[in-house]
Amino acid sequence: MPAPLDGFRVLDLSIGIAGGYTTKLLADAGAEVVTCEDAAGDPLRRWSASGAAIAADDDGALFKVLAASKQSAVPTLEEALDLVRWADAIVWSPGSELAASMSPARVRELNPTALVLSITPFGLAGPWAGRPATEFTLQAISGGVFARGTPSRPPVCVGGRTGEWLSGMIGAVGLLASYRRRLRTAQGELLDLSMLESIVLTHTMYEVNYRSIAGVPPYTRRLLNFPGIERTKDGWVAFMVVTGQQWLDFCLMVERADWMDNESLIRLEQRISRRDELAPVIAGWMTTHTTDEVIEIAEALRVPVAPVGNGALTPRFDHLVANGLMTTNPRGGFVQPNHPYRFPRSSLQLRDFAPAPMLGEHTAKVTTTCAPRELTTGTEPAALPFQDLRVCDLTAFWAGPIVGYVLAMLGADVIKVESVSRPDGMRMRGARSFREDLWWETGPSYHGGNAGKRGITLDLGSEEGRELLLELVAHSDVLVENFTPRVMASWGLTYDVLKAVRPDLIYARLPAFGSDGPWRDRSGYAQTIEAVSGIAWMTGYPDTPPQFANSVGDPLAGSHATIAISLALEHRRRTGEGSLIEAPMLGGALNICAEQYAEFSAYGALLKRDGNRSPTAAPQGLYLCADSGGDTWVAVSVETERQWHGLRTALGEPSGWDCLNSREQRRAQHDAIDETINAWTSARGAAEVEDVLVSHGVPAAVVGNGAFLDSNPQLQARGFFEDLAGHPVVGSATHSGYPIRFSGGPHPPVHRRTPPLLGEHNREVLGGLLGHSDAQLAAWEAAGVIGTKPKHG
Repeated sequence: MPAPLDGFRVLDLSIGIAGGYTTKLLADAGAEVVTCEDAAGDPLRRWSASGAAIAADDDGALFKVLAASKQSAVPTLEEALDLVRWADAIVWSPGSELAASMSPARVRELNPTALVLSITPFGLAGPWAGRPATEFTLQAISGGVFARGTPSRPPVCVGGRTGEWLSGMIGAVGLLASYRRRLRTAQGELLDLSMLESIVLTHTMYEVNYRSIAGVPPYTRRLLNFPGIERTKDGWVAFMVVTGQQWLDFCLMVERADWMDNESLIRLEQRISRRDELAPVIAGWMTTHTTDEVIEIAEALRVPVAPVGNGALTPRFDHLVANGLMTTNPRGGFVQPNHPYRFPRSSLQLRDFAPAPMLGEHTAKVTTTCAPRELTTGTEPAALPFQDLRVCDLTAFWAGPIVGYVLAMLGADVIKVESVSRPDGMRMRGARSFREDLWWETGPSYHGGNAGKRGITLDLGSEEGRELLLELVAHSDVLVENFTPRVMASWGLTYDVLKAVRPDLIYARLPAFGSDGPWRDRSGYAQTIEAVSGIAWMTGYPDTPPQFANSVGDPLAGSHATIAISLALEHRRRTGEGSLIEAPMLGGALNICAEQYAEFSAYGALLKRDGNRSPTAAPQGLYLCADSGGDTWVAVSVETERQWHGLRTALGEPSGWDCLNSREQRRAQHDAIDETINAWTSARGAAEVEDVLVSHGVPAAVVGNGAFLDSNPQLQARGFFEDLAGHPVVGSATHSGYPIRFSGGPHPPVHRRTPPLLGEHNREVLGGLLGHSDAQLAAWEAAGVIGTKPKHG
């Protein structure tokens, strides 16, 4: 069977991970991707994060991962212009000579029917457009760095360039949505992606929204999960202890039942305040057990747990081997992640990875066959990409709700299904006291991920609730859920049952680890996914345990699932067939950690966490400034020689710096360079430091609290945050938008509804859409099948 994007033409004018990952996801789905390179080739061809030597006739492992199944052309300018006219979609980022000669505006002039995705640090317009930046300084601006770590050391970024990978993922979401619209309209558009906004959406959890509802920011200081990642007898193990019950079960595990009698320890803040007392006891127990022993005991007591993986360990975990989550690179022979989603029991197939091309391998072929396409379909007026879609959303917490959040923003009718006995767990993290009325309607984390949806309640443990769900499925295009694998089957709501009432249904499930394999029944959180994949391994200081990112595991799962749903919708358009989608949380996390596995498998190099330093920049770090309070930092990141010369000039040409003219030389002298920068920043306020460095072309940014990002001038100019008024309980609240500005819309404000109250639309959906009477609704409410108040609220 053809892949879902067969015949879709993509021209890649980008360099780096973000554009490379966008086009990889499209190539995997069958798109014809042509990468335009100059004579020197994509810089990733010569790149190894470990510094491994790459033969002159070979390419780096990361390039081989990202460029699989693509074609490479080294065209003349005239040939490149012909390729622009040939393409259905064009991915552009600054940095290459070819990109410099063809701006997004110029590309659109050449091909008005193309979808043009621009990937830049801040977006194409606004006061910060063109401002120097790296992924590290963008993390600092986003607020994602602010609260990570301990007060005794500088805050710490998430390692592994996750912001670049996640920006590429969001780019693929946007292009597929825009492609769906173009099929109806035959019109091209510009997709203006801001990497800063991508990082805000994936490295922080609706912190502006939290402040707008709760009146205070969620974080005012740095925190470490406790218990979190602990050393065992033979490795590391990660815990996610959030609820009171999980803490009590953890106490049993470490054989300290006496701690259970101290109710104050149920609160994370109290445990952190007594870390010096509790941590040695926990460490003493952990180091007498192997990782496997700890996991076995924790699972028996239902404490969320996972082994900590890395480039060497993760590919060997038995579950990944059994579940086919890893594969072999066809050109390099090393280990890399498999597709982040799969389509069992469907004719929809993704493309097997083909070898990455040699430089210019396909120049003659593509430049002689690149005739422009004549668009013959699409005469409808422009509309939101998913406005003809209805989604039955059974998800909870963060990873699952993101799917409906994006689809609703782009036009879909998303109906969120909860129950009065088990509402979305994010409701339970309310901004008001449990003693206040309607406290469950004030949870900022719930509000952040559920704007734009309608909400109903159904007790799926009852026969009536299940029958009503099947009626809703018959009126829906997509059903999405993120239960553990046994839940839907326990209700008798299998794919076969759902398909019987809606034969072309697209059913997307997001289990943490997949529906089969040794770990299938384990519960998964962002933190445990970050541990297994290696995200945690790359985060933190070399002399401390790995650290959770505490963020990226969930949004990367939801966005990869959204990509899979878009591919299934295109498959349905072409064939009339529905699909079963499996998008495990772990699948997306493995993909953004591909560099770790490739470096170890290809070169025997184990990449490790290095605090705020990076193999891509030197110097790079956080530097303390003279602001009152003694805890204000500026991020500085020097990736290029031009930026290095700018730093030298800004600091008055420090002695000895004139001979450090390569990244390798500067890395060798990093400690001494840091001392000089720290001496300079410690005598100045953070705002002054940032202004001086940026004016000299140096990427620099004050480490900010993400709860106050709505005052950022660039985000204000782009309308990334918007006030959504009219919620019956919280009134007005500030919500995040989406990191892409679509020239075809939605235009700010992008949210059309406030987050739904529990069961707010029972009458509208069950009565208006499904046709049930008021009397029947009242009977179901009396029986507890539906309702508007948590059973234990």
